[in-house]
Amino acid sequence: MLHEISAMRNVTLTLPDEVALRARVWAAEADTSLSAFLCRLLTEKMENEADYRRASGDFFSRQPVILQETPSPYPTRDELPDRAGLR
Repeated sequence: MLHEISAMRNVTLTLPDEVALRARVWAAEADTSLSAFLCRLLTEKMENEADYRRASGDFFSRQPVILQETPSPYPTRDELPDRAGLR
């Protein structure tokens, strides 16, 4: 879990009938209450979001890697292969 739950809050949800029915079925299949099922789904989403932010921060905190010591110029249009033959 993302963190230990120290307090609980009641929340009222309004769902379309077919969504509420399907959510109850999923909760029953997981052998849990609808409340616990939704709590688990939302907690997983929070954890995924935190993992993504952490990975993104790690990636963007790294120094760029130089791929070529001396940059080469882009090829001219005439130097590119004939693309008409690829169509």
